Amino acid sequence: GHRRKNWKVRKFVLRDDPAYLHYYDPAGGEEPLGAIHLRGCVVTAVEDMPDSKKYDVDNILFEIITANEVHYYLQAASSAERTEWIKAIQAAARTGK
Repeated sequence: GHRRKNWKVRKFVLRDDPAYLHYYDPAGGEEPLGAIHLRGCVVTAVEDMPDSKKYDVDNILFEIITANEVHYYLQAASSAERTEWIKAIQAAARTGK
């Protein structure tokens, strides 16, 4: 949900030209629900979050902080997938336009 009111499943597509992470409704739809501009962002693993037990997120979270300081928390399917997402987003943020 917008600003972590609740957790929703989303399909993500990472692009590096321009550097955006677009998100879609997994039930379908060609148009993205939104996008995160990755140029100049910081992405890190989140090991502990105060509300994580309330939301049952199993410590597989990562955070994207955009250049204009908007914070996005995402949950991966596994620890290995979280690492892959972080590396891919970092690469797009460095080399994308």
